[in-house]
Amino acid sequence: MKSSTHEFADAGDIPNNPSLPLILYRQALTEDGTDRASAFERLFASHGWGGTWRNGMYPFHHYHSTAHEVLGIASGTVTVQLGGETGKAMELAAGDAVLIPAGVGHKRLSSSPDLLVVGAYPVGQRWDLIRDDDVVDGVAVRARIRALEMPGQDPIRGAEGPLRTHWAQG
Repeated sequence: MKSSTHEFADAGDIPNNPSLPLILYRQALTEDGTDRASAFERLFASHGWGGTWRNGMYPFHHYHSTAHEVLGIASGTVTVQLGGETGKAMELAAGDAVLIPAGVGHKRLSSSPDLLVVGAYPVGQRWDLIRDDDVVDGVAVRARIRALEMPGQDPIRGAEGPLRTHWAQG
């Protein structure tokens, strides 16, 4: 498994995250012929991430100001726009995962018919959903994002994962 980080500047309607990069995990789960959705749920839970759900991905720009989010691609493929309209389009495939810090925009651009995504949040964090065209208090939203607690462990690699390296807050 390889991981990479991606930073996104404040895009106005999408605040992104000024201090925490998005972490992309290529082939976080590589077992073929298994129930990847259940495997992602078990993996996330084993590292203190809960509130799991199974579904697709919203086709509109949105972000969360009260929770970080991990998405595991259980089946299919998806092209997702990350960081808002001026952000970056990425192709994700079955087995990939992406750790999205609070504030970072995400939107499904296209997907295969068999797309199945498993999502989770750090235990104790409750997600909100803010669209890029919602009328919000930008100062309050950015304050919530900055004040959000650091997850206890990386959702994919636990205590040994890249979260601790790339999400160290000073």
